[in-house]
Amino acid sequence: MSVKEYVDVHQNLVRRFDLPVGRTTIHHDAFVSVSSLPEGHEEPGDVLAPGELSQELLRYILPSRYCDSDRLMDFAYEKFGHVPHGLQRVQAICDWVHTNIEYRWGSGNPHISASEVIARGYGICRDFAHVAITLCRCFNLPTRYVTGHLPDVGFLDSGVPMDFHAYMQVYVGGQWHSYDARFNVPRTGRIDIACGLDAVDCAFSTLFGAARLAWFTVWNYQVDPNVVKLGDPVDLEKRLDGDSQLRFAPAV
Repeated sequence: MSVKEYVDVHQNLVRRFDLPVGRTTIHHDAFVSVSSLPEGHEEPGDVLAPGELSQELLRYILPSRYCDSDRLMDFAYEKFGHVPHGLQRVQAICDWVHTNIEYRWGSGNPHISASEVIARGYGICRDFAHVAITLCRCFNLPTRYVTGHLPDVGFLDSGVPMDFHAYMQVYVGGQWHSYDARFNVPRTGRIDIACGLDAVDCAFSTLFGAARLAWFTVWNYQVDPNVVKLGDPVDLEKRLDGDSQLRFAPAV
């Protein structure tokens, strides 16, 4: 099977290929080195006005398929217009989304936008991300959707089966800052896979035709690379996370 690789406009690595007739199994296994420091949200500098944004950043303040900020301007200013601009406002938005949107496993809907999620009051992690992104864009904060892995490093295992996770990044002070309205606490070990305007740009696969997903599983855990090798069967007895203990020394 011939595979073509390219980098898209959001700097994601994309692999494109034609599926043969019959069943195709795609397997990916990797070790990823991450910082042992939890995410920090200290104010790094000034917020850029729209006229100061580069063309690459300007796209992230516009409405998109799932982030209909043009419909939520009045709502956003009513709820958050009094909060100081910058990361303080971003945190206030995440606090509101975390408190007012119910996480309901299995409620994902590929046709629902941020304004509709607010109206119904529940969703999954991608809906939390879409709502928070949309409200940030109402204030011209460049904000992008991110899909990635969130292992339970220094965090209690919820018992929910692993999946890809959705969150957002906001550009302030010359850098991107990760925010996660679903959990709304700084986490350790987050792994970014892809970013874009919304979930359209960040699907783990996009199919054209009659292909049907038959089976899908995700696992991402902290392990000792001297004990676990690439390609080994999943053995949860070898995982080093899932509780509040941080098992390696803090380092940048």
